[in-house]
Amino acid sequence: MSLPPEALRLRLHLLENLEQGIIPFWSPRAVDAECGGYLTNFDETGRALACDEKYLNTQCRLLWWFSRLSRAYPEIEQFRRLAHLGRTFIVTHFWDAEHAGWRWKVRRDGSALDDAKIVYGQSFAIYALAEHALATGDKLSLSYAASTVGSLEVHAADSLHGGYLENFGANWLPAGSGAGGGDRKGLDTHMHLMEALTTLYRASGAEAHRRQLVDLIALITSRMIDPKSGCGLNQFDVAWNPIEAIAIDRTWNAEREGERPAKPLDTTSYGHNLELAWLLRDAVSSAKLDFAPYAGVYQRLVEHALERGLDVEHGGLYRDGLRDGGAVVLEKEFWQQAEGLLGLVDAYTALGDRRFLDAACSVWSFIERHMILPGLGEWRVLVTREGRPIDSNIGNPWKVSYHTGRALLESAQRLGNTS
Repeated sequence: MSLPPEALRLRLHLLENLEQGIIPFWSPRAVDAECGGYLTNFDETGRALACDEKYLNTQCRLLWWFSRLSRAYPEIEQFRRLAHLGRTFIVTHFWDAEHAGWRWKVRRDGSALDDAKIVYGQSFAIYALAEHALATGDKLSLSYAASTVGSLEVHAADSLHGGYLENFGANWLPAGSGAGGGDRKGLDTHMHLMEALTTLYRASGAEAHRRQLVDLIALITSRMIDPKSGCGLNQFDVAWNPIEAIAIDRTWNAEREGERPAKPLDTTSYGHNLELAWLLRDAVSSAKLDFAPYAGVYQRLVEHALERGLDVEHGGLYRDGLRDGGAVVLEKEFWQQAEGLLGLVDAYTALGDRRFLDAACSVWSFIERHMILPGLGEWRVLVTREGRPIDSNIGNPWKVSYHTGRALLESAQRLGNTS
């Protein structure tokens, strides 16, 4: 299909924010020249804030980012160097050789701080190291990524019910119930593990990794989508019965600041549903499967978000809503806007339905007007429904360039591949 003028303009705006904002903000500002690894915390002026702790997920997200940039811009050697610096720190300080897994958190200098084995974090280690291997051919990164999958199969896989338990202590003993999350499974972790296996299989070509990816695609689409509304469910017991969602330790929901929690907690995230949709399509492509059996799930995910999550008055995407009702948390957070933008662009390029392009342009207009910090190009963490700043910081232990930069890069590439 030929791109309409609105899509061409959108692509130009996305590339401008990517290449004049996100990329130069983090390159090389994120490098911790004193201790190694990456700095993650920056205020609304771009000034570095104290970074006393380094989280596995954001160190890996920045490793993924610089590795992905080295594939998108192979002529720029700096990205490979920045990726190598992060890989060295992560392997040196986060890998727990005794228990064969990645620590959740270290101090700035790399000394151990929290040796818990969180499958969400393990998935980002796989994702980042596989991307580094894909970008550079680095065999050590590929070996660590494959070893991590092996550790998950030994310690976290549920051979009876399928999927993975998600929260463990330092020695892979399940965490306690309640906020410990040791007796729960969730869409978030399994979605990101699918994302990781998608890239790992591309990097390794190993049939075992393909089979694991295919199994996970089948599990998510058969167990973790609400058959009535078509949107994603949140949390489950070990036997995959949906249960009321709670804030689990070592998650963004437990640590985020600035806005009220969703009430009731058992809502659906419009950004999550759109993220799941495009990641599902990417996973099916990576696994070399026919997309037809998954087309209905994909369509319902994107339609639910379009019909219920889009703020038609102010633009942008609401954070959370009822599966069978409207939005209940109206603030606009950076990652839902990013994944919403990408998911809507993906839906437009996949389905050719102009409604998704119009929605993507609406989300982008809100981002451009209210979330991008002038002169810096990165996005605020959180604003009100109308766009007033609540948290204008650019980076924190959970927010780096993974959602914002990826959305811009992948959206522009999808629009660029349509002629």
